[in-house]
Amino acid sequence: MGAIWFCLTALMLTVYVVLDGFDLGAGIVYLLVARNEEERRLVSRTVGPVWDANEVWLLAAGGTLYFAFPALYAASFSGFYLPLMIVLWLLILRGISLEFRSHVAVPMWESFWDAIFFVASLLLAVFYGAALGNVVRGVPLNAHGQFFEALWTNFRPNGETGILDWYTILAGVTALVALTLHGALWVALKTEGALHQRARKLAAVLWWAVALFTILITWASFSLQPHLYASFAARPWGYIFPAIAVAALVAAIVFLKNESRAFYSSCIYLVGMLASVAFGLYPDVLPASTNAALSLTVENAKAADYGLKIGLVWWTIGIILATIYFVMVYRRFAGKVSASSDEHGY
Repeated sequence: MGAIWFCLTALMLTVYVVLDGFDLGAGIVYLLVARNEEERRLVSRTVGPVWDANEVWLLAAGGTLYFAFPALYAASFSGFYLPLMIVLWLLILRGISLEFRSHVAVPMWESFWDAIFFVASLLLAVFYGAALGNVVRGVPLNAHGQFFEALWTNFRPNGETGILDWYTILAGVTALVALTLHGALWVALKTEGALHQRARKLAAVLWWAVALFTILITWASFSLQPHLYASFAARPWGYIFPAIAVAALVAAIVFLKNESRAFYSSCIYLVGMLASVAFGLYPDVLPASTNAALSLTVENAKAADYGLKIGLVWWTIGIILATIYFVMVYRRFAGKVSASSDEHGY
């Protein structure tokens, strides 16, 4: 049961990154591709109907983590308390920036919330990447399954580590460029005219940055975390996941003029990268940087099997209902957005 719930939790986090990733990316490119008030409203409308629904997957993943791996939930939510509070505030600021912007038709008011939307989206992408970097690198777990890290120490990924070091910052920047590319392709998919062209040109430039940082983060991860080598050596079939990521990244630039294929290629790239991380870490769910024997694994972090079996039934029902809702929402708001739309509030 532990392996099943490990896969389900990884799946839910991946769905969140793919869905909320494009609206985070849209927030990052918001001030880069929009040149006037009409274009800024168009970018907002590409994510306006779905941004809050996308974040449901983050809540669902957190709830699944709490239910299936309570030891992991307790360790990570206490050890990462400060960055989690920062992420919470960034999510709040990003949400209210979208909702409050159109309430007062004053340029200073609109510019203020535009800046908040951009900064919150950018920092969220960086913090999500840095958080994943901490998990891959490992944290200083003690014998009680607890740890504490300062926000930063000496910026080295070994010894007395902080949440931010050169490796986790590299992971954060990799997430930033990947989600910015994802968002630019989404804006290109949903818009027309000059805005569409600028988003596509930005995506073409960002692709090279994503390719470079994909190589760098892969090299750094295998250099710092020997467990990744062991996992892929023991189960060579797992190389299919990084192969999918590479193929999808190549497809994104090949299909750049076909906005739907390029965007879906970006989705598959993110899935391939995250699946590679999950495969490489398994059966660890939170590696210990101090002593590998202290790592939290699927077996020592999971809840009782009986509860996991019963929970699987209710989880399946809930996910089916959520999936039906998401299909209806995305079908309802399919197609290009336009300035003449009857939508209000964005």
